[in-house]
Amino acid sequence: SFWQGYVVLLALAVVVKAESPYRFFDWNVTYGDIFPLGVRQQGILINGQFPGPDIYSVTNDNLIINVQNNLDEPFLLSWNGLQQRRNSYEDGVYGTTCPIPPGKNFTYILQVKDQIGSFFYFPSLAFHKAAGGFGGIRVLSRPRIPVPFLDPAGDFTLLIGDWFKNDHRQLKAMLDGGHKLPFPDGILINGHGPNGASFTVEQGKTYRFRISNVGLQNSLNFRIQGHKMKLVEVEGTHTVQTIYESLDVHVGQSYSVLVTMDQAARDFYIVASTRFTDNILSTTATLHYSNSNKAVSGPIPAGPTDQIDWSLNQARSIRTNLTASGPRPNPQGSYHYGLINITRTIKLVSSAAQVNGKQRYAVNSVSFVPTDTPLKLADYFKIGGVFRVGSIPDNPTGQNMYLDTSVMGADYRAFVEIVFENHENIVQTWHIDGYSFWVVGMNGGVWTPNSREEYNLRDAVSRSTTQVYPKSWTAIYMALDNVGMWNVRSEFWARQYLGQQFYLRVYTPVNSLR
Repeated sequence: SFWQGYVVLLALAVVVKAESPYRFFDWNVTYGDIFPLGVRQQGILINGQFPGPDIYSVTNDNLIINVQNNLDEPFLLSWNGLQQRRNSYEDGVYGTTCPIPPGKNFTYILQVKDQIGSFFYFPSLAFHKAAGGFGGIRVLSRPRIPVPFLDPAGDFTLLIGDWFKNDHRQLKAMLDGGHKLPFPDGILINGHGPNGASFTVEQGKTYRFRISNVGLQNSLNFRIQGHKMKLVEVEGTHTVQTIYESLDVHVGQSYSVLVTMDQAARDFYIVASTRFTDNILSTTATLHYSNSNKAVSGPIPAGPTDQIDWSLNQARSIRTNLTASGPRPNPQGSYHYGLINITRTIKLVSSAAQVNGKQRYAVNSVSFVPTDTPLKLADYFKIGGVFRVGSIPDNPTGQNMYLDTSVMGADYRAFVEIVFENHENIVQTWHIDGYSFWVVGMNGGVWTPNSREEYNLRDAVSRSTTQVYPKSWTAIYMALDNVGMWNVRSEFWARQYLGQQFYLRVYTPVNSLR
């Protein structure tokens, strides 16, 4: 009968769920001449562009990115902040993915599953990150999911970062020779040096700026002359909408701000300058009102320089908007992370030392050395002798630094507390692939169990990259809900290259072809 057929069709409609859209990208990676600081350098270009093209996507989209490596050395791209759910082989770091040989291609198959927000991609091998090959990633909310602010009139990517005039091969050779790198030569905004980049806006309208620090080591302060910034999103989390006059963006971090063009028609400076450095590097771009006939003028607005307390207080003010939707319609505050029992506490302490007469960096005394076979493949195909689970301890041992392929084992669905402790006098930034985590606390001195009394267990920001201030600690909570082999690393790129990283093997005995 009609009704029986109707019920069958209705049942089929429930079962047959529409697949998420596919977006296809064809990227040709080459060397090319670039002049960001006025001298010719060999840059890494994607489809002839430096920086590379932006990736535009929507929650749950499938991204099919065919990368043709036309460099003369192996190459990989990694995707800072994209979680690669149950799919760490696509993560694009040396421990998970086979390098793309010269003249060959690899097609990344990514899904931005249950994610929104602002991220970036970068080249992960050798010291390629010092030559370009990076670009912005934006993941928009699906059409029916409420967003806690009106659609902006425009949406800009700003990739800021420190930069060397040295060729990436020279920098790598310095590190391979056991030396530290010199201080960088300048700051870039979207691949341009001072006054190179320009952003055209209309008076009276509001714009979104997605700011990522894609540099190699320095924290940067970001500000716009005469304008205030309303923070709305951090690495995939809608935040409490606090107003800032300037924002510290530590290396590897991403922020979204809304800026209303509420000034008289003229041009304004956009400024990025180094934090916590004796020699302060600074650069500018131009915010151009479309009806302006007046060039930028006046002193470049000053920002904070070495004030750590100022930065710490700003970091604590960045909190999750509990009532806003994230990638799904339910409010971000519906997951009560502060009520979950911690199953394990891991304390990670970074260090610097000489090993065999060469500069190295370590986590809990272990300085990471890569293997020829990606750890993810060795694990899946049960290739013995490549690495040992448990080759890095949960706590610092105080022993002298040594080299090993450090892999920490962890159980799928555990809920862990990780404390990053920084005994050094520089700001450090840590990133964990495959995850976002709640930054529940940070303070000066040494962490003790009593430090938990000052944790924010209600609306801490959830993100994938956190800073640890000098002689200070930062504590995070993380739900291990993503099986795989995940890179935990310093975003200070020379330290990462010389061993300040390891892999977290989140394991379940149930095998999956993915």
